[in-house]
Amino acid sequence: MKKFFGTDGIRGKTGDYPVTPDFFVKLGYAAGLVLTKNIKGNKRPSVVIGKDTRISGYMLESSLEAGFSSAGVDVYLTGPIPTPAIAFLTQSLAADIGIMITASHNPFEDNGIKLFSSCGTKLSDKVENEIEELIESEIKCVQPSKLGKARRLDNARAQYIQFCLKTVPKELSLKNYKIVLDCANGATYQVAPEIFRLLGADIVLINHEPDGLNINLQAGSTHPEFLIDNVKNNKADLGIAFDGDGDRLIMVSERGDLVDGDQILYLIMDYYNNQNKLKGGVVGTLMTNLALQEKCKFLGIPFERSNVGDRYVSEMLRRRSWQIGGENSGHIVLLEHHTTGDGIISSLQVITALLEKNKKISEILKELPLYPQVLINIPLAIKIDTNSIFIKEIISRAEEIMDGLGRVLIRASGTQPLLRIMTEGPSKELTKKAAQFLVEKIKSIS
Repeated sequence: MKKFFGTDGIRGKTGDYPVTPDFFVKLGYAAGLVLTKNIKGNKRPSVVIGKDTRISGYMLESSLEAGFSSAGVDVYLTGPIPTPAIAFLTQSLAADIGIMITASHNPFEDNGIKLFSSCGTKLSDKVENEIEELIESEIKCVQPSKLGKARRLDNARAQYIQFCLKTVPKELSLKNYKIVLDCANGATYQVAPEIFRLLGADIVLINHEPDGLNINLQAGSTHPEFLIDNVKNNKADLGIAFDGDGDRLIMVSERGDLVDGDQILYLIMDYYNNQNKLKGGVVGTLMTNLALQEKCKFLGIPFERSNVGDRYVSEMLRRRSWQIGGENSGHIVLLEHHTTGDGIISSLQVITALLEKNKKISEILKELPLYPQVLINIPLAIKIDTNSIFIKEIISRAEEIMDGLGRVLIRASGTQPLLRIMTEGPSKELTKKAAQFLVEKIKSIS
């Protein structure tokens, strides 16, 4: 059982352990020791460190830099940049590890890290365990002549922009295509507008002026209301909202309808399938809408569910030698183009599909009517075993409420002290009734 790392790195309130400057120095030092242990020959180990726009990023960046340097690791600093850019740069610079300082869609008070291997994939559990074993060790600097050096990467954003543009056909033009971009006052605020301008789009920008305190503040993929209004008011063809670190997205149709990750995954899957580009099947998660699974079955496309978390989607894709997967939260993994989820690249694939079909997004989504889902988070004062007989019994009773046609999922959050409940079925009324039943039963024992 890991002490610090959750399903996607480390996350918490800034100033509360472990999101403190002293811990991050130790984290950098411990990760540096693990790196140097695995380096062969005279090669100097190196790390790429990026961050989103939170004010605490400055403090934590300096702490990590000090820790890595004390272990003899060279440091490349990118400044504010999306998480998937760190995965790309770690590979392109032949660095040994990549670290993104971010708390994703959380408010500015929170922060944390996401880690990538030298291959641009999420760091394995094995390496995370090795780092945890050393985190509380005493820091013993290497000899002064072997201390790590640090430098800023002035062209990091330009490299990433070109990487994203290479994922679409050279002849792709978005001239006369109006898009509203919601950058969540986060890590995409510089690169996303530049990419869509270079493609010729008529863009309307919202939430693109970060001040260190407004990241995700009523903005981005978790707060689409402002985006919906702007799409309607500007008569745009499409709305796109990223989260604070840019590894996921949601969309809004020209009619103002919200388009979630399951629908985005379907749009890309359908396009690839029609182009005979789909290799193998599709990976969703335990949260993926049942309608997508049934659509895959109808089309003869294999479908598998992974645990919740884009790292688990990626791992299953690699095991199956497939290339497309994602979460309904908007993490879309396209291994043909990138090693990890990338909101900008995913949005470009959707737009390419729309232009190829010469259809509005609302037209295509009529092909995938989603089942009603009810999602409820219950704060936990005590730990609840989701595999207990009690939980299994109330799940069975909730399924009976939905006439045996629905699906129930109860799981503990990997990043917060919450129990997440999901019910899903053909009937909106019965799905809601089943969810309310579960909440009442769980609250009675928590």
